Amino acid sequence: MVRFGILGAGNIARRFAASLAHEDRASLVAASCRTTSKAAAFLDGVPHNEGARAYGSHDELLSDDGVDAIYLALPHDLHHEWALRALRAGKAVLCEKPAMLSATQMEEVARASLDEGVLFMEAMKPRFTAIYPKVRRAIDKIGELRSVEATLCNDMLGLVEGTGSYHMAPGPGAGVLLDCGTYCASWIEDLCAKDPEVLRAECVRKDGVDVYVDARMDCGGVEARLECAFDRAKQRRATIVGTRGTLVVDELHRPQAAVLRIDGAEEQTIDAPYEVDDFFGEVRHFVGLVESDKTESDVMSLASSVRCAAILDAVRAAM
Repeated sequence: MVRFGILGAGNIARRFAASLAHEDRASLVAASCRTTSKAAAFLDGVPHNEGARAYGSHDELLSDDGVDAIYLALPHDLHHEWALRALRAGKAVLCEKPAMLSATQMEEVARASLDEGVLFMEAMKPRFTAIYPKVRRAIDKIGELRSVEATLCNDMLGLVEGTGSYHMAPGPGAGVLLDCGTYCASWIEDLCAKDPEVLRAECVRKDGVDVYVDARMDCGGVEARLECAFDRAKQRRATIVGTRGTLVVDELHRPQAAVLRIDGAEEQTIDAPYEVDDFFGEVRHFVGLVESDKTESDVMSLASSVRCAAILDAVRAAM
């Protein structure tokens, strides 16, 4: 039984805890927040929390010998510090995306994971959905890769502003690139073998925070586009074009369906619903890694997280 502690008590942590309740090889045993009362209130609102301990500091949770692994759900700019502290405390870390603010930070965390012999994995949900391996197999049918376009645009500026979210609080962890753009970078990283050269990047900012980004890249002859927004809505999809056809993946951040179009053939729909929800695949995978004493995922590797961060670094530099 893998015993989880959760650092942070926001909406993403609540959704994770609800999904974790469906994994019979794991249990939620602790949560930490800025105050004990807030941690206790969080635990009261999630299922299967019997006996779970509430801590008013993250250090207290990391000192708990009854915790095997943590889900790191703190704001983006706190991931680096608390991932390192958790690894050095011997706790396996499932870190909400984006894992780190930069490739340099991610490289440091990767070294710490390897040096300590403790598992670290970025919680990149799409790669653990049921449809993802089907998409990878379908890509083989469209011929030589020509382009990858990843678009995740939402008309949600009023929401993130109205809730006082850290996404719009000026600082290194804010902005749409680190939020929605991380999913787009993950698709580009996984499908394009060559590191991208950013050709141009358009950016719209509000109060100093990026709310729209459109970056065009060349990945060793493969065209790539990363587009993300808080201030406008578009179809949220990954469009993958090859020499013999096209594959379109709907809802690229939580995919369940795709359409395969091969030149001269009838259009094919690929469906693969979640087993539980969009979190459960990564939960099950991570629990299996902990149980097997693995120190790295073969689906979302440390190197993949470094490359994703490097893509975001390059886009940010070009903005």
